This record gives sequence, C-alpha cells and structure tokens, in this order.
Amino acid sequence: MADDGEKAHSVDEDESLTFGQKVKRELHEWAVTLAVFIPVFMIFSGLLYEQRVIPSESMVPTLQVSDRVAVSKFAYGYDRYSLPFSLGRYLPIPEGRIFARTPKRGDVVVFEHPHTARVMIKRVIGLPGDRIQMIGETVYINGNPIDSEFIRTVRYVPHGRSRAVTAYEWRETAEDGTSWLTHRQEKGDRGDNTVLFVVPEGHLFLMGDNRDNSLDSRFLSGHCPPIDGVVDRVGCPLSVESDQASVGFVPMDHLVGRAETVIMSLYRCKFEDSEPCKKRVWRGL
Repeated sequence: MADDGEKAHSVDEDESLTFGQKVKRELHEWAVTLAVFIPVFMIFSGLLYEQRVIPSESMVPTLQVSDRVAVSKFAYGYDRYSLPFSLGRYLPIPEGRIFARTPKRGDVVVFEHPHTARVMIKRVIGLPGDRIQMIGETVYINGNPIDSEFIRTVRYVPHGRSRAVTAYEWRETAEDGTSWLTHRQEKGDRGDNTVLFVVPEGHLFLMGDNRDNSLDSRFLSGHCPPIDGVVDRVGCPLSVESDQASVGFVPMDHLVGRAETVIMSLYRCKFEDSEPCKKRVWRGL
C-alpha cells in the first residue's frame, strides 16, 4: 500500500508542475545522462574502439563505400591522432607514441593523411627499410615479386555510377601467409609501374586494394623527388597542392588504429551477372 501512496504522491507532484517546470526537469535529467554517457563514450572511442565509415572505393573489394568499420585504437599504441573526432589535431599534445607497435604487412590501417587533415584507410605493403616497386602490376618487395593468383573476372556498378565496369580479381599473399584480394582493371595504368621506394625508418608504404582507384604511396605527388630513380626521403616541399597529393610515406605516429571488422553496411551490391553478394555484416578483415 505504501508503494501506491508513493505513486499517487508522484502523480500529484507532476500535475502540480507548470509546463516550464516540467521542461526544466526533463532537461536536467538529460544533462545528467549526457554527463555520464559522454565521458564513457570518449574513453571507449579514445582507448578501445571507434567506428569509421568508408567514403570511397579505394579498398574494393575488401571494403565498400558506406561500410561501418570497427577500428582498434590500441593495436599500435596511442598518440595525438588516436583521440576521437581528430581532437589531437587541435590540442597541444606532445608528439610521440606510447605503447608503440609496428603494424604487420597486410594490416588494414586507418591514419591521418600526412599532407591534409583527411582520415584515410589503406593496406600496409611496405615496412621500414623495405624496398617496394611496382613492375607490370606486380608488387616487388625487396626484389621479390609478391605471390599473386588470378581469381576471377567480375563486372559491377561502382558507387555513384550507372554503368558497370570490369575488374580482375587477384589474391596476393605475403611471405608470412597473410593474403588479401585486390581489383585490377586495365593494364598500363600509371600505378602499374613505379620507381623504387625505400621506406624510411618510422614510416609505412600503403596501398589501396582497388589498384586503379587509389591515390596511395605509389604516386610521386606526395613524395620527395626521386634521386637516380629511388625515393627514400621525407619532408620535402610538395610539387602539388596538398589536397592533390598522394599519402606518400605515412609516418607511424599518424596511425589512428587497425581496421578489424565491418560492423554494418548500407552498401547495395550490384553485380551485373546477378552473382550473390557476400555477407558484409560483422565480417572480419
């Protein structure tokens, strides 16, 4: 009976409040909720995981436009670029990385573009000290061609277009057995043959899986000019506007984290040959 009395008392109190008092009380309750939720969210997204949405087709077929990807923030340690909402760009945080770890070849990494404020996603191909070169569409690492196996030819409608394109799907396999799928289109693209890149200490050589639709480390617009056909330096003035530059060699202290899982996607598969689409929800990379 005491509970009924308390409920009746509470109802009477509600009825006695003016509209403005009810709004004020509701706003207070929301403020208390947000005061608890926001710090918890910031800690979670700053130290553990955050979500990123794929904006372009540079990682097709691994990732599609609109895929929501879970990014592990602790995979490579923490620095100013690990903070959520790119807050580290604006806060007076010292440079350097704590609990630093070097990515593995084949990891899909999220990072801040060295020449702009854009957040990007690419695959690690070259580690510090590696000698990387593209010859006839094939990646050469330290003088050895990476193992490549042709899988199939596929026609699909790219995001934002109405006409289908033909892509040749290949599986590339690193020396440790890690493998990934790539798409290639017409031979003779400007990224199919490159100068020799020697990855400087503390940097990475990154490429998109969609080889003919990715402005990545293969392109000289984000690098120092080559000397005797070799690029091995960083920190030179760009020959193009920064928003037109490739990612060049990416400093490891620009890493946000490692992309691990496609959480969900709004991507609508459009294979011209009506082939069933692969499941994209909760799919590991």
